[in-house]
Amino acid sequence: MVTICLKRLMIASLAAGLAGAAQAQDVDIGKSEFQSSCASCHGTDGRGNGPVSEQLKVPPSDLTMLAKNNNGVFPTNAVYETIHGSKTVAAHGTREMPIWGERFNPIINLPHAVDPYYWRMAGPEKSPEVVVRTRILAVIDYLSRIQQK
Repeated sequence: MVTICLKRLMIASLAAGLAGAAQAQDVDIGKSEFQSSCASCHGTDGRGNGPVSEQLKVPPSDLTMLAKNNNGVFPTNAVYETIHGSKTVAAHGTREMPIWGERFNPIINLPHAVDPYYWRMAGPEKSPEVVVRTRILAVIDYLSRIQQK
């Protein structure tokens, strides 16, 4: 009887673990990064209607129109440069603002807690630049998926 109960408990534990892993894979990292870093201005839907958008001198861009405004081609490089801060956008202000690539660097302004997930993304070298690049590319992937046709 004890052996049967142990087997059932092991099967239930394994099933719960697999269900948790499946849920973890469902997390949209790009969407999460966008929601935490961009949505306050650009809106949760990326259309420029975030909660602080009305307080800005220059209205935020509708990020769902990037491809449409670029002859149907998503401008990956321009978006990367904009988020990273290597391309200046007057409406975003100076590069010192926290929305630039430095915002995605987990070791800027230490001491603070760094999510271990980001260190796993950094690979064996624990390179902050890899983390920055990965987080920016995740946002770009998300933006490319929400483009209007």
